[in-house]
Amino acid sequence: MPRLDGKTVVVTGANSGLGFEGTRAFAARGATVVMACRSVERAEEAAGEIRADAGGAVDGDLDVRECDLASLDSVASFADGLAADYDAVDVLCNNAGVMAIPRSETEDGFETQFGVNHLGHFALTGRLFDLLDAAEGVGGDARVVTQSSGAHEQGEMDFSDLNWERSYGKWKAYGRSKLSNLLFAYELQRRLDAASDGDGDVGIRSVACHPGYTDTNLQMRTAAESGNPLMKVGMKAANAVLGQEPDIGVEPMLYAATVDVDGGAYVEPGGLMNMRGHPTVGRSNDASYDRGDARRLWEYSTEATGVEYPL
Repeated sequence: MPRLDGKTVVVTGANSGLGFEGTRAFAARGATVVMACRSVERAEEAAGEIRADAGGAVDGDLDVRECDLASLDSVASFADGLAADYDAVDVLCNNAGVMAIPRSETEDGFETQFGVNHLGHFALTGRLFDLLDAAEGVGGDARVVTQSSGAHEQGEMDFSDLNWERSYGKWKAYGRSKLSNLLFAYELQRRLDAASDGDGDVGIRSVACHPGYTDTNLQMRTAAESGNPLMKVGMKAANAVLGQEPDIGVEPMLYAATVDVDGGAYVEPGGLMNMRGHPTVGRSNDASYDRGDARRLWEYSTEATGVEYPL
């Protein structure tokens, strides 16, 4: 990964798992990393751990800020605060997420997995658009990196019930939220391309990624919230046997953020079943490239969040 001195990187969910490892890696290469987290207390603890592991100091700076993706007001406040203190954002890593939890709703009344994993990041990216557009970026363009999952392959879009009010399946809802991440990432790139073709000269690149099967607290939190002790045992065993270490699982996100890949690329592990190994540019499933669904999701998301992109 190149040096990132003078660059500003925003990472959602930076206090644990892949977000924590990404924050550590970006800061070690000189970037200022804005740790956008729901819990400031846990984020401060994570920042302290990164500093301690680096001997008390890191090459870059760590800036802890509250950003609760389950609250559109919190997202707006975070973006406003960032705009007041920074001139540009070079990389935005839409990383935070929840997985396969019992049905609940965000502060704004959206099913939580869809609301946090997709709508929260849609709103955040739109509100940071001007800061991204103002950046020199990495390799000439700012990057919007959206973390998806191999679970997108189990996702199906049902625009008559995006909020899961009729029948809720927690894994189906997770799959849909991850498919939504990809529909968003690719549609964003199409709109950026169209704006640039019209002499808009938009210096932003949208890249998607998935980490493969990685041993993080996301799986164990899912198992704990299920209330099923057998699931907890099974998930722990699966993580031990199949899971990559987080410092390997984060590689697709780092690759998407810093390597000269095309906008609209999908970065995934290049090993066994694309669930392990070092990153490569691959292809997500056919449904994720459905332009009609992508446009419908964009229109819905704009109305639901009240965030308009200048595209």
